[in-house]
This record gives sequence, structure tokens and C-alpha cells, in this order.
Amino acid sequence: MQLDHIYHGDCRAILATLPAGSVDLIFADPPYNLQLRQPLRRPNHTLVDAVDDAWDQFPDFAAYDRFTREWLSACRRVLKDTGTIWVIGSYHNIYRVGAIMQDLGFWMLNDVVWIKRNPLPQFRGVRFANAHETLLWCKKSRDQKRYTFNYQAMKRLNDDKQMRSDWELPICTGAERLKIDGVKAHATQKPEALLYRVILASSLPGDVVLDPFFGSGTTGAVAKRLRRRWIGIEREAAYVELARRRIAAVEPADEAAVVGACAPRHALPRVPFGALLEHGLLLPGQALFFDGRRDQPATVLADGSLRIADGRTGSIHALASAISGHPACNGWTAWHFEDETGQLAPIDALRRRLQQRITGQA
Repeated sequence: MQLDHIYHGDCRAILATLPAGSVDLIFADPPYNLQLRQPLRRPNHTLVDAVDDAWDQFPDFAAYDRFTREWLSACRRVLKDTGTIWVIGSYHNIYRVGAIMQDLGFWMLNDVVWIKRNPLPQFRGVRFANAHETLLWCKKSRDQKRYTFNYQAMKRLNDDKQMRSDWELPICTGAERLKIDGVKAHATQKPEALLYRVILASSLPGDVVLDPFFGSGTTGAVAKRLRRRWIGIEREAAYVELARRRIAAVEPADEAAVVGACAPRHALPRVPFGALLEHGLLLPGQALFFDGRRDQPATVLADGSLRIADGRTGSIHALASAISGHPACNGWTAWHFEDETGQLAPIDALRRRLQQRITGQA
């Protein structure tokens, strides 16, 4: 399984090749099956740039339901037993999708309403303007005890008020809207603000976020910025190239700022460094790197101490202080480990993962 990678192809086929229980969070923006049968026109008879792409067209509801059941079943297989999934849709499809999710064993945590501050008008004047979409947030099963919800992060994001399930956010416009030769590159590009909330709320730094309908790459761009790993699957070659260029230009946020934003709702238990060894998150003999620099390695010893190149041993804090020259240094953020892909991350991410495992919040 390649992380930080876009797979080109049908998500149903590609999901079947990924390891079972390998992703922490899924965000899915599937075809809405808008069922457009004729061009839409404004009162002045000009054409509306509606969603008429081939990928949104199905012959009937039965075909759409089969497609939905197949990709959701494939997603459920690759989702960890501690993971959650978000699916977004409109009135055209979300009720069918929700029923299928329940049939497959997913358990609803919330339905979140994305209220669009600047929705498109209802040009024909025959019904209300469509000013919202619905997101379903589900855990893998009813009996699932642990999943990630960064309650405090959501509360702080909302000026220290509990985050509600109605999210008022603008649609994707202006400089954020990707264009090719002056024409919008993707018909249904979602705003980064929406994905920011989803990813910040329900994942931890270093977690793997999967998007089976990757489109223009919004999920990957936000995941990279928030220092999550990501996997995208996209059928259309033009979107794959568009997303690659977009994500390559994204700079990850500061590690300490991202890790510090994910404190859970209740007070976390104290976890000594040695507990990471006891729970298998680190191994004796493994190398850690000071300040994310590979030229400052230390070896993890079986008793939870570190040994550096000159033979000195000590705690993560004592050796960090000695190397930095400061009287006190936080070893949790100073020392970095190498993950399975070879990238470095602060060991504080492992501590928070263990803390949430202990408290049943992840």
C-alpha cells in the first residue's frame, strides 16, 4: 500500500488490493446521481454550468444502489476497527446511501448539515434553492468502542463553544477554485474549510486518510497540511494530474502545532516513555532523531532510556536538554521516530495515540 499516493482507476477494484483494516479515516464524495435529463438555463436563457459529467450518470436507481453497495463494502473492509467514515451527498442520493450504510453494518454518529453561505440560486423558480448538503459520519459497527473524536479541538475552533452539527461554510469559489483555461477544472470541488473540520475532528497526526473519489485532491491537500498520511483513488486521468500538482505545492503545518491541536475531550492519563515500548509502539534498539535531524540519532534502550553516540544515556528529556544546551527540553517534541514510510514524526504523536487507546477515545 502506497501512502501519500493517488491510485488511478475504479475505487472498487483498487480498494480490493489494499490491506484489510489499514486506514484510520475515510472521506467519500461519491457521484450524487443528479439525474439531469436536459440542459439547465437561467431566466435569460443562458446555460448553467451544471454537473453533467459521465461519472455522475447511472441508468436507474438500482444501478446506483449496486454501485454504492460495492464501494461502501470495499471501504468497510479497509477501515480499521477504530476508524470512521464520512460520506457527503445531496437530497438526490444521501438517503439511499444512508440506508445502504446501515444495511452494511455502519453505525451513525452524526449527520452534519453543510449550510452554504453562497449557494447557487434556483434559476427556474419552481422550488426552494438548494442551500445545503448532508454529511454522514459513521463508525464501522454498532459495537465499536473506540474511535477518534477531537472534541476539544472542535470546541476551540468554534470560539470555545461546543461544535454543532450545522456547519455554515462558503462553497468553493475565487482563488481556491481550480481552473483550466479559465474554466473550473472539477464540477464539484469541495472547499478546503469543509475537509479541515472533518480531518481535524476525526483523525490524529500520522493517521491514514483515504478518499475513494479523490477528484481535484482537496482531501489530500488538507491531510498533508495537517500532517496526516493520505491515499487517493480517482478514475479520471485529468483529475489525477490536477490533484498531483495541487498537493505538491502544499506545505505541511508545523509539527508541534498540529500535534498540540488534538488533545482529547477529557484529561489524558500520564504515559511514561517506557509505555511506548511496553505497548509495541517503539522497539528496543530503534533509532530516534533529535529535532528531526538524522545526524543526531539516539538508540532506544529496553528500560526506556536513550543512548547517544558518545555513550551517554538518560531519559528523553535529559538527553534532549544535554544536546540542546538548554536547562530544560521537552523530549516528547524534540525526539522523532521514523515511520513505516521513512518519514520522521515527533514521538508525542505515539504518546497521544496510546493515551487515546487507554481512555477508549481512539
